[in-house]
Amino acid sequence: MDETAREAISVLIVEDDAVTRKLLCLAVESAPELKLLAEFDSVKPALEWLDGNSADVLLTDLGLPDGSGLEIIRACVKQHPGTDIMVVTMSSDEENVLACIEAGASGYVLKDAGRMDIARAILDLYEGGAPMSPAVARMVLAKIRHGKKSSSPSKRQSVATTALTKREAAILDLIARGDSYSDVAKMLSVSVGTVQTHIKSIYCKLSVHSRGEAVFEAHRRGLLQLERPPRSRRRS
Repeated sequence: MDETAREAISVLIVEDDAVTRKLLCLAVESAPELKLLAEFDSVKPALEWLDGNSADVLLTDLGLPDGSGLEIIRACVKQHPGTDIMVVTMSSDEENVLACIEAGASGYVLKDAGRMDIARAILDLYEGGAPMSPAVARMVLAKIRHGKKSSSPSKRQSVATTALTKREAAILDLIARGDSYSDVAKMLSVSVGTVQTHIKSIYCKLSVHSRGEAVFEAHRRGLLQLERPPRSRRRS
C-alpha cells in the first residue's frame, strides 16, 4: 500500500514541561505519517479527553502537576486497549519502569538519553516494537533474567508447555526484546498477519491487552526464554 494513501497515525501527548511538550508536538507534526490529535499538561484534562476520544499512540510523562502518568496509562488501557503507549520521562527508577510496563506501556524513553528521533520511535511502537532507552532496556532484561534464574525450571517449563505453543513462546520472546512485528515475521519466515494472529492468541491466554502487559505477565509466570531462534538460511 502506498504510504501516502494510508491514514495517519494519531498521537496524544501529555507532558507538563512546556519546552519538552513543544518539541514532542513538533516531532509529531513534522512526520507526514503522524497526526497530533491533542496535547495536555496534566492528568485531569487528559483523562477527560480519553473519556470520549482515542488515539493510536499515547506519549505521556510520569511526574505531572496533579498526579502520575500511570493514571493516564491505566485509563487508556481500560478504555482504549488498542492504543500503543510510550512513556517519555526523567525517571529510570526500576519501580516506575516496571509499574508502567505492568500498567500497559510498551515503550519507555528517558528525556536525558540524548537526541532521539521521536517520530521514528512512535512509528516503531505502532508497528509492534518496544522503544526503550538502552539503560532502561538493560535494566528490564536484567530483571527478567534474575527472575528466570530464581524460578523453578521444572515449574517454568510446565507452565510454558501448557500455556503457549512453541511458536507463541518464540514470538513472545522476540517482542520482549523489542523486535517489531515485521522483524519477528522475518526472523521466523512467516507473514506479519501470522505474527499478529499469534499475538492475539498470546494476549488471550495471558489475559492481557498490550505488549507491555504481555511481557510483564510472561516474566511473572517465567515464560520468557530469552534465546533467539536461528535465522532461516537463504541461498545467495
